[in-house]
Amino acid sequence: MKTKLIALGLFLTFANSAKSQLQEIATSSTVWNGVTTTSDGRIFVNFPRIEGDKGMRIGEILKNGKIVPYPNENWNNWEAGADVNEKFVRTNSLRIESDGFLWIVDTGTSSMGQNPLSGHAAKLVVVDLKNKVAQIIPLNKVSKNATFIDDLRILGNTIYLTDAGEPALIVLDKRTEKGRRILENHPSTDTIPIKAEGEIMKDIDGKDVHIHADQLEISPDGKWLYFQPASGPMWKVEIQYLNDENLTAKELSSKVSLFYKTPSTGGTAIDAEGNIYVSDVNLKQIIKISPEGKETLVIKDDRLLWADALWIDEDGYLWIPTGQLNRLSVFQNGVDKVKFPVTIYKLKIGAKPTGN
Repeated sequence: MKTKLIALGLFLTFANSAKSQLQEIATSSTVWNGVTTTSDGRIFVNFPRIEGDKGMRIGEILKNGKIVPYPNENWNNWEAGADVNEKFVRTNSLRIESDGFLWIVDTGTSSMGQNPLSGHAAKLVVVDLKNKVAQIIPLNKVSKNATFIDDLRILGNTIYLTDAGEPALIVLDKRTEKGRRILENHPSTDTIPIKAEGEIMKDIDGKDVHIHADQLEISPDGKWLYFQPASGPMWKVEIQYLNDENLTAKELSSKVSLFYKTPSTGGTAIDAEGNIYVSDVNLKQIIKISPEGKETLVIKDDRLLWADALWIDEDGYLWIPTGQLNRLSVFQNGVDKVKFPVTIYKLKIGAKPTGN
């Protein structure tokens, strides 16, 4: 009993210490779900517009705290019926990649639960950080009717995407812009209902919310891809098998293995040592999972209301965008329960980002 009490005391001390170090970076009166930073201190955020409302999709937070449309207003002013080719329809994720460019996932859907619009609505948009769009990669050829491209990771010239609407992973060549769908409807890309703040999430029709293939991370050595539906669990597969076009669906399926039974998850990040940080949207905490599958608590805090896409910067901070996504009216029987403002925090974890 004495040992258990000592262990509990250490746990509480650690948790309280982490809580006290949670730094507020920015606030917003619009729900956000992602943040990414550059080595020189620039901060970019994503506004998912889940309910189809108008306004900024991608923003840059300036030194004075003001958030401005990025790369410009024109890319951020799409309305129903307007051209979709050079405007953000509904972005879902963004990240500064190792190439130094800002990569943005545009789902091409007008609102949550809708199918992608025709043309180049669903796309990847690459910005060179001088306010110039360097590349637009259409995703219509790797999409299905209910596709919802959720997130991406890049290794060399290969882009890995998750489809949260039509369960699958997508492997895409950065240069040729050609891709293929893999692990379609595999248990690793399918899902069980999501639980947040103690309740199973429901859509506007009262049905359980399912978000299929969602989070993904690449190990620092480039060997493994970790991926999962938003409800968990997390799976892993060697990247060499994902890239092998000669493998049959059955053969590829046999290469996938369960990595960890993760909880309902808002977002993840991976550090240079291969530890994966997972935001538990049900218990309002962030856990760290080692490459060996050992879990430790990073922080538990009631302010972590739907901590979404996590980000690790070069100064050893974990960035945590909290957007209260589960409190939006579309998940609350038509009643908006978000308590604004929503906040982005950062927490010193002493880890470095991967070089991928």
